[in-house]
This record gives sequence, structure tokens and C-alpha cells, in this order.
Amino acid sequence: MVRLVLGLLTNAVALWMSDFFVDGIHLIPFADGDANLVLSYVSVAAVFGVINAVIGNFIRIVAFPIYLLTLGLVALVVNGALFMLVASVTQQLGFGLVVDGFWWGVLGAIVMSMSNWLLGIILRPFLMAGRPA
Repeated sequence: MVRLVLGLLTNAVALWMSDFFVDGIHLIPFADGDANLVLSYVSVAAVFGVINAVIGNFIRIVAFPIYLLTLGLVALVVNGALFMLVASVTQQLGFGLVVDGFWWGVLGAIVMSMSNWLLGIILRPFLMAGRPA
């Protein structure tokens, strides 16, 4: 349970970093206020996690030969498309991610992936602390 919550919070922070560093990505919160902004990031991160787990894994399995042919570069396109899908789904819900174009989505996915990787390295000792050896 702790891993799930930390994963969700890590995704939310990585999404915030994408919003902060990439000009073509913005977040529309539920309502005004800092608490609503944080809840919006966590909600979009949850939607991103579900879409990435279900649709992303399916695409990665089906497109495995293309991954091999392009030496993994098609992953940039797939991650950008998933980022755009998250933006579309959250906008249908009345809040969420706004991506100005496909290549902004690719750049946002790259920043989010790098942020998740870095945060994972930082948080790994805390996740492993309660596990038996």
C-alpha cells in the first residue's frame, strides 16, 4: 500500500516537474486554491498511472517488433501519445492536463520519465527499509 501511495505521489511530482519545465504543458485545477491544485496533480497522476498500466502495456506488447526495429525510439512516440491521451481524458472530466501539441507531449513524457527515474532513485532506500532481507 505504501508503494502504491509513494508511486502516485512520485507521478504527481513528476507531472508537476513536466508542467514547470515544459512550456506547452499546463494543468487546469479543480478550483482555485493550493489544496485543489495538489489534488488535481494527484488525480491526473492516478489517471496517468491507470492509462499507462492498461493501454501502455498493451501497446508495448503489440508493438514489440517495432520497438526492436527502431531500437526503442518508438517509445518516445508511444509515451507522447499516452501523454496526449491522458490530457484528453482529464479534459473530458472537466479539469486536468492541457498539452499544446504532440511534440510538447513527447517532451513532457521525457521530462516525466526522467523525473520518475530520479525520484525513484531518491526514494528507493525508504521503500526498501521495511522489507525483510
